Amino acid sequence: MVDTGRISRGRATGPVALAPVFKIRRPMRLVWYIFRSLLVATLFATVVATAAIWVTQALRLIDFVIKAGAPLAMFLQMMVMTIPTFIGVILPIALAAAVMFIYNKMTTDSELVVMWSAGVGNGRLALPAVGLGALVMALVLAVNLYLSPYANRELVRLKYVVRNDYAAVLVSEGAFNQLGDALTIYVRARSDTGEMRGIMVHDERLPGSEVIVFARRGLMAESSGTIRLVLEDGLRQELKPATGDFSELHFDRYVVELDLAEGTGADRFPDVRERSVDELVSPPERVANNADRLRQFAAELHMRLATPLIPLAFALVAVASLLSGDYSRRGQGRRMALAAVIILVIQSSAIGLAGLASKDATFIPVMYLAFGLPIPVAGWALLRR
Repeated sequence: MVDTGRISRGRATGPVALAPVFKIRRPMRLVWYIFRSLLVATLFATVVATAAIWVTQALRLIDFVIKAGAPLAMFLQMMVMTIPTFIGVILPIALAAAVMFIYNKMTTDSELVVMWSAGVGNGRLALPAVGLGALVMALVLAVNLYLSPYANRELVRLKYVVRNDYAAVLVSEGAFNQLGDALTIYVRARSDTGEMRGIMVHDERLPGSEVIVFARRGLMAESSGTIRLVLEDGLRQELKPATGDFSELHFDRYVVELDLAEGTGADRFPDVRERSVDELVSPPERVANNADRLRQFAAELHMRLATPLIPLAFALVAVASLLSGDYSRRGQGRRMALAAVIILVIQSSAIGLAGLASKDATFIPVMYLAFGLPIPVAGWALLRR
């Protein structure tokens, strides 16, 4: 009785040798066949994951846009701008899932047994996964260096545009509406004509002062590009906590300017995720004199350059886990689980090292080591037999 239950790279562990039984005349067609299958599976996984994350983003943005009364085009534009902010994380994970799915399917369908029997080595079998990993690596690098910072800048700009241009309907009745970081408005009721009744405004925008305004009625008005809240028949109270001074003013008419664009102009300090590569390499003067911000800029720059190694690492870890051991008809569940654990560790280290490197520059080389070391280790495991 012939034992063909376990086969290692085309050689049976029993008395009968299976390889090479025949040779493939055009091995590159085999490579292209596997590459095409991996590409389709990766695209499918990317679309599914993107759609799932898009739903969560849409639920968060649609409430913001609808309350502001912004048009559908503004909502769609904001949704498009969210894609580059997370696509760099989705692509490597989708690639790893595709590699494990396709190679495991080829194993269960005995395709790998036939290829090993034809004398095809692990290096050629892994070539499609490595090639697709290199392609995804280039895409992630482009996203990190150009698309992601541009999308982050545009997303912030669009949010402030919605707040400014459509602020008149941002105020919902019967709720405390937070407009900006230091302005809260409460409206008891609102008519179809836009008139508001039972208004309370809590304003902390003036340093060292806290202002509370009560009014019986009011309207939103726009003048010279500025949204104003015109209040009638009310009371204004101001408290200066540092000195304890308190003042009170009864008014017939009072205007509150809703300067919601505060922080969007030259005075706003953009987040490091919004910065271009040139700005990260040559920080502005206000950053060059601040050690903490310099570390943040350096950490962001190196994170953008190091994370493109992750797709290639994921691809090699996945394919090495499935091809480096002996073939078994019982399946490769353990090998897939091992690959998933390694991929999870690498992805978790990317999240953790991003915060650590912004506080301590010694973690910057650790990023390259954590993302790059799995590549030669997986390659050795793949080709050692």
